[in-house]
Amino acid sequence: MPEHARRVVITGLGPVTPIGVGAEVFHRAQLEGRSGIRPITRFDTSDFPVRIAGEVDADLSSLDPKERKRLDRFAQLALLAAELALQDADLDPATLDPERVGALIGSSVGGMETYEQQARVAFERGYTRVSPFLIPMMMPNAATSRVAIRYGLQGPSSASATACTTGADAIGGALRMIQHGEADVMLTGGADVLLTPMILGAFGVMKALSTRNDDPTRASRPFDRGRDGFVLAEGAGVLILEELGHARARGARIYAELSGFGRSTDAHHITEPHPEGRGASQAMRRALADARLEPHQVGYVNAHGTSTPLGDRAEVLALERVFGEHAPRLAVSSTKSMTGHGLGASGAIEAIATVQALHSGVLPPSINLEDPDPDFRVDLVANHARPQQVEAALSNAFAFGGLNAALLFERYREEPREVNGADP
Repeated sequence: MPEHARRVVITGLGPVTPIGVGAEVFHRAQLEGRSGIRPITRFDTSDFPVRIAGEVDADLSSLDPKERKRLDRFAQLALLAAELALQDADLDPATLDPERVGALIGSSVGGMETYEQQARVAFERGYTRVSPFLIPMMMPNAATSRVAIRYGLQGPSSASATACTTGADAIGGALRMIQHGEADVMLTGGADVLLTPMILGAFGVMKALSTRNDDPTRASRPFDRGRDGFVLAEGAGVLILEELGHARARGARIYAELSGFGRSTDAHHITEPHPEGRGASQAMRRALADARLEPHQVGYVNAHGTSTPLGDRAEVLALERVFGEHAPRLAVSSTKSMTGHGLGASGAIEAIATVQALHSGVLPPSINLEDPDPDFRVDLVANHARPQQVEAALSNAFAFGGLNAALLFERYREEPREVNGADP
């Protein structure tokens, strides 16, 4: 954190996930250890080797029917997440200076569902029959732009598209905009809809997905020796970030403070993580330095934990490198065990889960952790939620291409924490 950077707090949460829609429902589902993985219903999967995913059951009636026809599902879910976050924050953008409010909502694939539908139209009926709304529906910045249009936001807005780090990158970018004085309020997060024939088929032929079709609720099992791949999901997550003085002035409820953000690149392989977690370690160290915290001051990590053999191992090795002697006392869980992996949405949804863990003093579990890998030297929160108040928590996101991001949240305190001497 720059020495004179403004403090940034979280005042609203808008999760749209396979285990629940809205902050309260989502939080309760985590603590109950509920799985949102089930057979896919959005299209016929009988010819696919993988037939399970995390589908979202969301009421989209708050969107105008005409508007919905011109929005890909990923943008619809993002709009719902933004609406829920604003409601949770008790914040009406119409009461704010529109030039001081922005949006930064990412998507790793954008409107792929619309693209696949319109590609079939083009190939079967000719290119002149393609929808004139195809481009604005499929562009990855559609979610950010639609949210800004809906609420009249004229501040700085952008959209990240960095595979599985997308949501975390968006939140980190929004943090910087507020810290540096470009905005006072940011709506930020990620949204992705991955349940399309092309995406399911592509990940399937890569052998990246779990094939536990007959046991879907137990398919996503991060850190378990029986893990056999991740489970695709759809969803969205939007958080309201505010400059502390702005939040205090309106008497906002403050969930937590966002004090650190770190990024790095493995520069190793296009799909495999660095085997020793080199890049992941660097991202976490940079988040700690940004927040001016020492490793022992972090009590919980919401891991990227996708349930792949290589990815989970690399992440735990990275945690051990960063946290050293503190690692065996570091509580770690992966909420992807319940939600599945929503790529660009996951970093935002897991940031929400991390904030809720800090605020409530209860850590969410990794479910399906029946046979923990014995080589992992961290304190895995297995199968049941754990009452444990921590002062600081990390949320990790790692992506194809070797991209890494880490967000560091702290329990909110009115007075600035005394800096401990960590390099900024």
